[in-house]
Amino acid sequence: MTTEKTGTPPSGASDDAEAVDRRGGRARGWLTFLRDVVIIVLVALLVSFLVKTFLVRSFYIPSGSMEDTLEVDDRILVDEITPRFGEYARGDIVVFQDPGGWLPPSEQPDRGMLVDMGEWLLSLIGLAAPDSDDHLVKRIIGLPGDEVVCCNDVGQITVNGVAIDEAVYLKLPTPVSPASGEEFDVVVPDDSLWVLGDNRYRSKDSRFNQDQPGEGFVPMENLVGRAFLITWPFDRFGTLDFHHEVFAGVPDEPAADSGEGETGE
Repeated sequence: MTTEKTGTPPSGASDDAEAVDRRGGRARGWLTFLRDVVIIVLVALLVSFLVKTFLVRSFYIPSGSMEDTLEVDDRILVDEITPRFGEYARGDIVVFQDPGGWLPPSEQPDRGMLVDMGEWLLSLIGLAAPDSDDHLVKRIIGLPGDEVVCCNDVGQITVNGVAIDEAVYLKLPTPVSPASGEEFDVVVPDDSLWVLGDNRYRSKDSRFNQDQPGEGFVPMENLVGRAFLITWPFDRFGTLDFHHEVFAGVPDEPAADSGEGETGE
């Protein structure tokens, strides 16, 4: 009968086993790291998506219709809570979907799936706004039930018979130009708004869309929300002023006989 001998393995075999263990440990470490990174990215994208869907949304400004309040290529954040739980006020700057016929037809070039996917991912975190060209941004002048008239003897718009002095935000061709080159006299329907651009003579707003099916009014259901912050360029970073004080003297309802209104001086 032979006796099996036991003892320590050769030193070479021990070194090989330790090397395998180290490589396995490093592999498991990298896999754990990659798993954690993927989880963090997915959670960040989910949070950004929820924020974009329910809280705030990013847009860029493609035209000069709101100068000098908003300039071309400004990036803005829009509060999406107001349409769900709050109310709008005269002077608010709002972003809304085209009610129909306000924007000319546009064809989007085929940029490829990778570019579109990249822009979609950036939009989730607010670094891109791919649908800005399908939306408009204007200032609320008339709320539901308001009578909005242009213009009185000194060129001011009246709301419910009271003239409003918009000099603080209006951009006009000359200091003596009336607040609108187009006359109008409208009563805002329920669940709608009358909106105008601050660059009044270069804005295709409610005044110029009265021949459309919506007669120039913006349905509340088309509102994305209220713009409240310029995020880019950095030297223009800051909150937007709605200038609610301009409308402080406007009554909630039109006067029985509004006439030409007060001068506001």
